[in-house]
Amino acid sequence: MNVNKVVLVGRLTRDPDMRTTTSGQSVVTLSMATNNFWTDKSGTRQERTEFHTIVLWGRLSEIAGQYLTKGQECYIEGRLQTREYTAKDGTQRKVTEIVGENMQLGSRAQGSSGQGAPRNTAPAAASTAPKKGSPAPAEEEIPTINLDDEREEIKIEDVPF
Repeated sequence: MNVNKVVLVGRLTRDPDMRTTTSGQSVVTLSMATNNFWTDKSGTRQERTEFHTIVLWGRLSEIAGQYLTKGQECYIEGRLQTREYTAKDGTQRKVTEIVGENMQLGSRAQGSSGQGAPRNTAPAAASTAPKKGSPAPAEEEIPTINLDDEREEIKIEDVPF
């Protein structure tokens, strides 16, 4: 049996980078930071930050491009994928990315309001705006994850998903 599964909960280090392929497929690239805390033998609290590149495709990329912002918490489920490319200087490079297959939005960055209209980067979203005189659609409640409330180390058995 083979398993290639990645689960990340962290904060975005920049706004999503949304693009469209030549075939019309939408793709978004996210940059996420995750922190790991532990206490060493001398009793000193240690911290290590890892940075991850996440690629989302299709409808998931459109949602990420519309709702995610720098500093926001996010849950990503996906798989590792390594690809090769030729850099501008002609050298061969390899990069390992997480191809996201599932996503949940978390709480917004401190200082940014969670109210108001989401960013609209998808051109097709303009056609879904309500017509004059019609009732506004009900706003969907999106569950959030708040890592700021956690003061101690997070135990994997306490994670509800």
